[in-house]
Order: sequence, then structure tokens, then C-alpha cells
Amino acid sequence: MSTLEGILAVNKPAGWTSHDVVAKVRRIVKMKRIGHAGTLDPQVTGVLPLCLGRATRVLEYLQELPKEYKAVMRLGYATDTEDVTGNVLESVDDVHVTREEAEEALRSFVGEISQVPPMYSAVKVDGKRLYELAREGKVVERKSRNVFIHEIEMTGFEAGDAGTDISFRVLCSKGTYIRTLCVDIGKALGLPSVMVQLERTRSAGVTAEQCLSIEDIERLMSEGTLDAYLIPVDEAISHLPAHRVGEEKAEAALRGQRLSARVVTPPVQDERPVRLYDGSGKFLGIFQKQEESGAIAPVKVFS
Repeated sequence: MSTLEGILAVNKPAGWTSHDVVAKVRRIVKMKRIGHAGTLDPQVTGVLPLCLGRATRVLEYLQELPKEYKAVMRLGYATDTEDVTGNVLESVDDVHVTREEAEEALRSFVGEISQVPPMYSAVKVDGKRLYELAREGKVVERKSRNVFIHEIEMTGFEAGDAGTDISFRVLCSKGTYIRTLCVDIGKALGLPSVMVQLERTRSAGVTAEQCLSIEDIERLMSEGTLDAYLIPVDEAISHLPAHRVGEEKAEAALRGQRLSARVVTPPVQDERPVRLYDGSGKFLGIFQKQEESGAIAPVKVFS
């Protein structure tokens, strides 16, 4: 079995589920322990980070990072899936929207917004996935949830016979449904709308430029050089503060022992998780300051 460890940046092709990609990579690299950092719908392309081996232990920290997308939405009709794959629920003949009005509508979504998850989503209600209920023809009440839009900018505006297309780039928190965002932007303009196209360009700190195709992965694995393209675990969680401990305490840290706060430099300021290294720069794991004792306790040790 393979002993690869790290984050593999995959460019997910259209028509594949995220699970399809994981299954394919499992066969290529001959290892079972692989997890992905955030599901993509089958028709969506782009960045799908895979955690290989012990890197699966940091998935929860990667999923907290913002995600970036390039999207195209169309004003003029609405569907039950909120994208072009669904059944048309509503349409209008005339779409009179200017570029300036569209830009203003986009800007109004920056900050914390409330979204109602679409029926065609993996959210569970009373133990059943929404998309399972939707396929049975059922529509159930969904609780709204707050998400955060860090940035949104228009990248294209095109009025055509089929409707008016708005292209935009958005940087958002986890849990944001871009399909729903497209629908809500349409509502802000007083028009039905759908998502036409979506590509994820950043996820878990990984960019599109870092991604490999499935064909690339097969080739590099056969050449025995795939490990050179893996993002190291500690680099993938570089948003966590870095701290050091002396060689004499590094062994204790690797054994999962709690450390006195005074042996860790610089001093750990609060209870947020941190990356801990030994004096030579070797990654020891994720540690956290305990509120009551002030000790630096292990969360995930990488011995």
C-alpha cells in the first residue's frame, strides 16, 4: 500500500461527483485513507483538495477556510434545482437590467447574508437528504442559515435572446450555496434567475494553479514523482499560528503530553489551535492552550 501523505490538489472535471474523484484517486495511488475538503456538485468543475493518509486528520481545519468561485448566472427564468439542469418554474419575456443595476445588486450581498438551502442539496431534514425528498417530488420547509460573502465582483455582463448573463467572482464562507446566491441576486433585481456555470478556483487555501488533472495524477504516480506535488500537512494549515518548543520537550510533545506554557515560543496568546514545531523546524502537530490550566495540550500529534 502507498505511504503518501499530504494534500493533493485535484482539478475536478465536469460530470464527476466528488466521491467519484476520491474513488478514482484511491485506485491510482493504492490507498484507502483519502478524504476531500468540501463537496462539489457533479456539473461543477475546479479545485477539490484531497487529504491523503494522516493528512485526513486536518480536514476540519481546511474546511473552515473561505472558498472562491467563478460563476455565471442568467436572468430570465427559474428552475426547481436553481441551475440549468432543472425543470423551469417561471420565465419572463423581457429582462431590462443595466450593468450598473447588476453591479449594485452584487455589492449588496457583501457581508453576512441569510440563505435557505436549496431542495436539491445534501442538507438533512428529519434524517433525510433534501435531494432525496426533492426527487420524490416533495418540498419541505428549510431553516435559513447565515453565511459570509467576503468579496464579490462582476466579471462580465451580456444581454442576449435567451436572457441576460452576469459573470462574477465570489469569495465566501463554507456552507454558501452559489446556486442560491444567483437566485437571490435575481430576486434583488426583481427577476427569476438560475446558475448557468460554476468553477471553484480556491478551496482550503489551494488555488486552481496548484491543481492536477486525473491524467496528471496517473502519470506522476507511474513515474514515482507524485509525492513531490503534495502540499505538506503543516503548509496546508498555515493559517494557524506557528510556535516552537525546545528539543528536550519535543519528545514529550510527540508522546502526546501536555506542555508548560513557558517552554513554547512565542507565548500562546489564546485558546485557538496552533502549529507546533521543534527547534529544527520539524512539524510536531496541532496543540491548544487549555483555558483552566494554561497548559499547551495536544489536539493532533504527527509523530
